[in-house]
Amino acid sequence: MSEKIKVLVVDDSSLVRKIIADILEKESDITVVGTANNGKTAIFRNQELDPDVITMDIEMPILDGLAALKHIMGSKPKPVIMMSVLTQHGADATFKALELGAVDFVPKPSSLLSMTIEEIGDLLVKKIRSVHNSGLNVSQLSPIQQMDMSRVPFKGTMKSTSEKVVAIGTSTGGPSALINVFKKFPEKFPSPVLVVQHMPEGFTTAFSKRLNDSSNLSVKEAEDGDDVLPGHGYVAPGHSHMALVKKGDRYKIKIFKAEKVSGHMPSIDVLFNSVAEYAGGRSVGVIMTGMGRDGADGLMKIRKTGGHTIAQNEETSVVYGMNRVAVEIGAVDEVVGLNTITDQIIKHI
Repeated sequence: MSEKIKVLVVDDSSLVRKIIADILEKESDITVVGTANNGKTAIFRNQELDPDVITMDIEMPILDGLAALKHIMGSKPKPVIMMSVLTQHGADATFKALELGAVDFVPKPSSLLSMTIEEIGDLLVKKIRSVHNSGLNVSQLSPIQQMDMSRVPFKGTMKSTSEKVVAIGTSTGGPSALINVFKKFPEKFPSPVLVVQHMPEGFTTAFSKRLNDSSNLSVKEAEDGDDVLPGHGYVAPGHSHMALVKKGDRYKIKIFKAEKVSGHMPSIDVLFNSVAEYAGGRSVGVIMTGMGRDGADGLMKIRKTGGHTIAQNEETSVVYGMNRVAVEIGAVDEVVGLNTITDQIIKHI
């Protein structure tokens, strides 16, 4: 039998530490090697216990989760999964944590959230296993690697409008990578950009705002019936699928609930399949860092209908998973580094 995944649980609440530890200890392949009630103790326990994965609360006394995360990623980096409260402040802190090097997050139980403790526990277990088994590129988690959010001036000329649609799919490692991509879009970008980022319900609203604040595009969480406009970005809500549809000569957004596809809702495959159907050769599909294979088959459909397809390379991916599968099945026209994805999108618009 292979060794168990060693987890360090960090939270200032003794009740929360016990709930998380009990959930994890029920799994035959996971063991909780220690706990900590503040960031300072977490730094010490990381050095002492050498866990495989750390779960980290944000709001803690003595030293908070963000400060502890920054220290851990700068001294003895480990995959850190944040436990995040669904409030505006909590969401802002969560995305700051992802920029500092946290690999992912799960929501803490809350009356604002439709998920139960059991569902959150199941999600946490899956993320711990995925992070541990994914061949995580820890160097890509370092805060030193993270780019600032200031917009990058575009040197060149753009068409005023384009019939092409850009569709992007990403998962683990995606939020900070997407900020990097979005901040390079020029003013008056002539196409719409549709995004599926695997993220729990509630957090996609705050993430859309973060993308909007760091981009020349007007970015929003997509709503059913939205007109798809040039220079605008649309992020799939965390509770539903998002698809592109066409009404007459106009593209629109369809938001709907259904079974999970490729294990996800929203699913990248759902978006990519709809883009292949309605935009075909007038599309650019991009698949980025993330676990699993969601989006690979849909990207193949975009390519087969004449669209141009791009994958983020292994070297700049936190997890080379979905994009690796897309490359392996022949769904990708070009494989590029994170810093050149926007340039390639512009080239093919």
